Amino acid sequence: MNAEPLARARAVADAVLYEGYLLYPYRSNSRKNQARWQFGVLGPDGAAAAGIGEEPSLSARFLLDPGREPVLTWTIRFLQLQRRQVVDGDGTPRDELSVGGRSWLSWDEAVVREVVVGPVGPGSLVHPLTVPGGADTEEIADASGQAVGALVRTRQSLAAELELAVEPDGQFLRLAVEVRNVGAPASGKPDAIARSLIGAHVIVELIGGQFVSSLEPSPDAAAAVERCAQHRCFPVLAGPPGDHSLLLISPIILYDHPEIAEQSEGALFDSTEIDEILTLRVMTMTDEEKAQARATDPRAGEIIDRCDAISPEAMRQLHGALREPRPARPGLVPEVPEGIDWWDPSADGAVRPDADAVPVAGVLVRRGSRVRLHPSRRADAQDLFVDGKPARVVSVHQDVDGQAHVGVVLDDDPAADMHEWFGRYLYFAPDELEPLDSAEN
Repeated sequence: MNAEPLARARAVADAVLYEGYLLYPYRSNSRKNQARWQFGVLGPDGAAAAGIGEEPSLSARFLLDPGREPVLTWTIRFLQLQRRQVVDGDGTPRDELSVGGRSWLSWDEAVVREVVVGPVGPGSLVHPLTVPGGADTEEIADASGQAVGALVRTRQSLAAELELAVEPDGQFLRLAVEVRNVGAPASGKPDAIARSLIGAHVIVELIGGQFVSSLEPSPDAAAAVERCAQHRCFPVLAGPPGDHSLLLISPIILYDHPEIAEQSEGALFDSTEIDEILTLRVMTMTDEEKAQARATDPRAGEIIDRCDAISPEAMRQLHGALREPRPARPGLVPEVPEGIDWWDPSADGAVRPDADAVPVAGVLVRRGSRVRLHPSRRADAQDLFVDGKPARVVSVHQDVDGQAHVGVVLDDDPAADMHEWFGRYLYFAPDELEPLDSAEN
């Protein structure tokens, strides 16, 4: 497996793993940080029914177009909760301990766990996923080196299973995967989350064959994809565009070939919030609030330090970038010049609705072009009356989301000249038009 596509997939998987790990304002005394772990939590059996935790499993079905002797490697990743308890010099549990201007707080941390199954061929398999519990103690000392307390970190053991199954579906193989918590029932909410798999997801690597997109399957695979059911997760192609050898089964809805935005300086963990907004919020925190965040979790301290040190150039990168995950659509001709934002006054000269054009079925449609109307969006009841009518284009526009809109007047409208003079046009999307002129460049 090429290291670069796998590294790309892992970067996205890490974002899934830590999504919701720590929420702004990154302090343990914030109410929303006392009910964390929003996504991909697999609780002990019976926890969901008892109202003390989440369901025990996630499952996905997806298609494999097999080559010769396909081989799969399954990587199951999740967080194991680690309770960090502060104790003083006498061993008495404390919510907070302050020494020499620094504070330590009791807090639920997490440890990344990863279990690799394979390489294996596509077939039926049940594989145990066992993570032992444990305890560690870290001493807290004062400036003279005298022990004044400790951090005691404890973890409950986790017991889960990976179950795989495969069946043919025409020329394809339909693979089924389920990750299931099989630990004993929990005694309450704290016990349930301590014995849950948190942020659970699966990365699947394939050699010999290719995965079929569950979002945009080829026509010959569409019916088989419809027969693939999902539960609490969804499989997406995780490599770069064109790569069908990596799959990410994620509890967060993603598109095929996801990637971390290059403008993002680092993880913020906060429920898919916008980087710019969170960075600005962190910059408004008081010194006391920042100290509390640093005492809450080392990762919170990294966020505070990164936001405090952000440069004006990096801050500008976070603002105003319009990203389209799908292939680029044909744009207007001419377009706003590269490097100029649409809201920049200097862009106005590049936008001329009376002269701009948009490609429709191989024809550049612009002012004066003749088209036939085929309304498909039914945005207005009047669309029913103009279906099939010939019309003349009078303007071409593009909105801030990149969507093109074509203004027309009807050929058989006796008031067409008046509507054009007043600018009272009918507007349609390019795919609702049939060019009546010959193809042109």
